[in-house]
Amino acid sequence: MAKGEPSVPARDYTEEHRDLEDRKYAYDFDYRMHGWMLREFDPHIQGQSVLELGCYKGGFTARLAERFARVTVIEAAADLVEAARERVGSGPRFINARFEDADVNETFDAVFLTHTLEHLDNPREVLRRISAWLGSEGRLFLVVPNANAASRQIAVQMGLIAHNQAVTEGEFAHGHRKTYSLDTLLDEVRAAGLRVERSGGIGFKPLANFQIDGALRAGIIDDAYLEACYVLGQRYPDLCASIYAICRS
Repeated sequence: MAKGEPSVPARDYTEEHRDLEDRKYAYDFDYRMHGWMLREFDPHIQGQSVLELGCYKGGFTARLAERFARVTVIEAAADLVEAARERVGSGPRFINARFEDADVNETFDAVFLTHTLEHLDNPREVLRRISAWLGSEGRLFLVVPNANAASRQIAVQMGLIAHNQAVTEGEFAHGHRKTYSLDTLLDEVRAAGLRVERSGGIGFKPLANFQIDGALRAGIIDDAYLEACYVLGQRYPDLCASIYAICRS
């Protein structure tokens, strides 16, 4: 750090995932997205070893443990490691460290980085590290929230968000540092030296997460409605809740 440059406070990864007064960290819709992700990726998943980068409380970890014989997880927040361990048991191996610092001397058939890249201070550095963790036939399954989701564009038109790619105060408090569209995501990946095999969107999203949860509870929408959103997302990837890239080193 140059002389006279203000110091940047260290990030509190435990604090970032906690619910705020005006914004939750995780909604029921987020967990439905897990199933959609695996449904989208299933034809491209192979091998027995997987690395998950960021686990929250282990919901997606549990799904990976059902599909892979060897599961390794890197998570920076110690309380999330403990929560995930309680959920999934002693099978997966947990490393409590930042991705930038983790000591991983092995390769994997699959690496999952889901709804996490947007939290990173140095995304390209992490993507380059991931490239070294992929086996010869290994694939990175990368998912981020979509700047151009229909619900987000509606919020912009309502004046609730400045522009599609904005990081709101609530998002920043929860650790978000960047909001990706499909073109900027693919640029990030390619700049890190990874090859994109496939990309697209997951789940057409007409409402915000809290609105979807509320509509489900009220019986306004149901599982058939959400299934239609998943199918429609394959037709209109740019309007989906999330965007993805499947990558090789």
